[in-house]
Amino acid sequence: MTSATETELPKLRAIDVRPIVHRGRASLLLRDPLELSDKTVVIPQGLAPLLAVCDGTRDSGALCASLGVRYGLRVDTDVLDQILAAFDDALLLDNGRFTQARAQALAEYRRAPFRPPCCAGGSYPAEADELRRALRAYLDEVEDEDPVSDGVDGGRGLVSPHIDYARGGSVYARVWKRAGAMVREAELAVILGTDHFGPDGRLTLTRQHYATPFGVLPTARGVVDALADAVGIEAAFADELRHRGEHSVELAAVWLHHMRGERPCELVPILCGSFGHFVRGEADPEQDAAMDALVDALRQATAGRPTLIVAAADLSHVGPAFGGRPLGLVERGRLQAADDELVGHVCAGDARAFFDAIKRVEDRHNVCGLPPIYLALRVLDPVQGRQVAYDRCPADQNGTSWVSICGILFQ
Repeated sequence: MTSATETELPKLRAIDVRPIVHRGRASLLLRDPLELSDKTVVIPQGLAPLLAVCDGTRDSGALCASLGVRYGLRVDTDVLDQILAAFDDALLLDNGRFTQARAQALAEYRRAPFRPPCCAGGSYPAEADELRRALRAYLDEVEDEDPVSDGVDGGRGLVSPHIDYARGGSVYARVWKRAGAMVREAELAVILGTDHFGPDGRLTLTRQHYATPFGVLPTARGVVDALADAVGIEAAFADELRHRGEHSVELAAVWLHHMRGERPCELVPILCGSFGHFVRGEADPEQDAAMDALVDALRQATAGRPTLIVAAADLSHVGPAFGGRPLGLVERGRLQAADDELVGHVCAGDARAFFDAIKRVEDRHNVCGLPPIYLALRVLDPVQGRQVAYDRCPADQNGTSWVSICGILFQ
């Protein structure tokens, strides 16, 4: 149950906030990224400061006062109470109702025989035959080039997008086709995926197997347990439920399964939380104990075993769809130049330079693939990469917002 204190001092969780136009008015759509509730809340864009001050330290009266003093916003207490009630109803507040719903969902997730695909029927076809045809069509459009030589020596891997296949299919096909030989030879695949709503620095594991429309990829639970012991079991599984609805690992796993002729191999799915605190200079990723422990444990657990390391990662997210300014031709050129610099550091195997290039500009291009790419480079070090694909994908109907993606092979 929600206590009186929780009701009186509302604290907003980490939620998904998207700019939309609602009834002709600039608004924000708020939803639960864990999908514990299917309800959403829409508020006027002018009330965005409410999201910042709703931090569990103020009752509704103090919230109204804070909005007035700090932001010049006059909000009636009754109206604010209605908004907060809607937040609570949609499980957007960090309170007892949310805690209970999360615990129930996590128990159900762990009882299931596997994690079912969350993107099937959306980002790609849910039916195996239809999906098979779609992936073959992407591959058929790619010019035949010499694949990477057979054999995986533990220092091999790739950067794959995690955007939907409709927009990123060509880049997926290029990198996975070129990597076909080492993908087929791998006995273990480690997929490092972006956790789009994960806490700063959080590395989240799961023991659940990952299903695709082609069958089930069994999770290497022994490796997962070794990693959990290294980073701390409580921290490793604190946000395990994020695996249920996060798409990054899944979209790479489907290509992995397909390129192996639908033969399963063991999987280690790892969600990588935000590097925001590193970018802000509050900490240094090279001195982070959890990351050091994960990298060392992963190297030990995969030593001598044919292993594929995959960073399921997109690059920049820019334009109005991501809270930025519209991009014209000149801005798109600058974006590509910035992306070229990042890809150059990745291909050089230089994790530090890759991170520093993003930190230097305060991550103004919203590179959501920073955590998995950085960690892949740390695990594979020393390594060299080769860019095989790059594209900018539209993110709005006006051609002013873009997501950039790439395909890189590590040899």
